[in-house]
Amino acid sequence: MPLETLAPLADNFCIGCGDANPQGLKLTFQLDREARRVSGRFRFGKQYQGSGGILHGGIIALVFDEAMGKLNRLHDVRAVTAELSISYLRPVPCEADVSVEAWETRREGRNLFPEAELRDAAGRVLARATARFVAIGPR
Repeated sequence: MPLETLAPLADNFCIGCGDANPQGLKLTFQLDREARRVSGRFRFGKQYQGSGGILHGGIIALVFDEAMGKLNRLHDVRAVTAELSISYLRPVPCEADVSVEAWETRREGRNLFPEAELRDAAGRVLARATARFVAIGPR
């Protein structure tokens, strides 16, 4: 089964994945329904730094939230983030190529539990995340 591209939508004002927001990141992801995984590759500029050329932790949190949130499409539900926990393992240079991968771990009723990792071009894990999303209705 081919990968499904989850590109920014023209009428979506989401700061992470919407195309209608002029200040948005317009993040694009790939959904692999068979493997039940979402992935994306990005390079952020210095306008997203925290200090000293290091990517701001809030931007990393946004990328994790977006990637893990895209997994909700596997269940055809609309869900909101209830909890997000991040372990920042290494500094992420603003000008570096990074990739994110998110996968399902389990579902309990309306609660969906994904995990994700952010890696550098060499494959080193830079940050890890876990979350709990709550389904609020059909997509």
